[in-house]
Amino acid sequence: MEEQIVYEDNHLLVINKKVGQLVQGDKTGDESLLDSIKNFIKIRDAKPGNVFLGLVHRIDRPTSGLVIYAKTSKALSRLTQMVKNREVKKTYWAVVAKEMIPQSQRLVHYLQKNEKNNKAIVFTKVTDGAKEAILTYHVIKQLDNYLLLEIDLETGRHHQIRAQLSKSGVPIKGDLKYGAPRSNPDGGINLHARKLEFIHPVTKENIEIIAPVPQNDAIWRACEE
Repeated sequence: MEEQIVYEDNHLLVINKKVGQLVQGDKTGDESLLDSIKNFIKIRDAKPGNVFLGLVHRIDRPTSGLVIYAKTSKALSRLTQMVKNREVKKTYWAVVAKEMIPQSQRLVHYLQKNEKNNKAIVFTKVTDGAKEAILTYHVIKQLDNYLLLEIDLETGRHHQIRAQLSKSGVPIKGDLKYGAPRSNPDGGINLHARKLEFIHPVTKENIEIIAPVPQNDAIWRACEE
């Protein structure tokens, strides 16, 4: 657990999540990062009582990268509000097949969540029950068969990056749910929450955190070279 902590102070803790890890408990009953970190802190700091830890935001189970947890209720409420107000800048990396796409593009779609199959339905125009989803991507590296995209989100919708890239003809590598031709060996997808930038909710410092990509994936390693 210790090697996954990329930032920690008295108020918050940031984890570099591995593919397949749950950020918090769900109906699968699998152990979540929330529980694992609580147990780790309890043992490391020899805390006699319960450890307070609150999840500030989520990323999908098959993805990797940065997740913020709050260590106090004050930090949790402030950070949650900051995320809601778009005051936490999140930058993602995604690997897609090498296709003829613009080097940079702002994508605007309308997403509706299908609860039954846990998937976002994408519309190109305003649709009842669908929420506006906006992102901008830049091609920052070309590999032999893949492109590395850097993505900035303007909105935070369910499966937004996965759904919007798929609609644009470039599903994320390994993302069978959204049209990738084959799965990855680890069952994950090549979407990584790469960077977080925000003003610390208590100390008011400028915080910038970058998460290394998963080292067990040769494509990811090539992206970081």
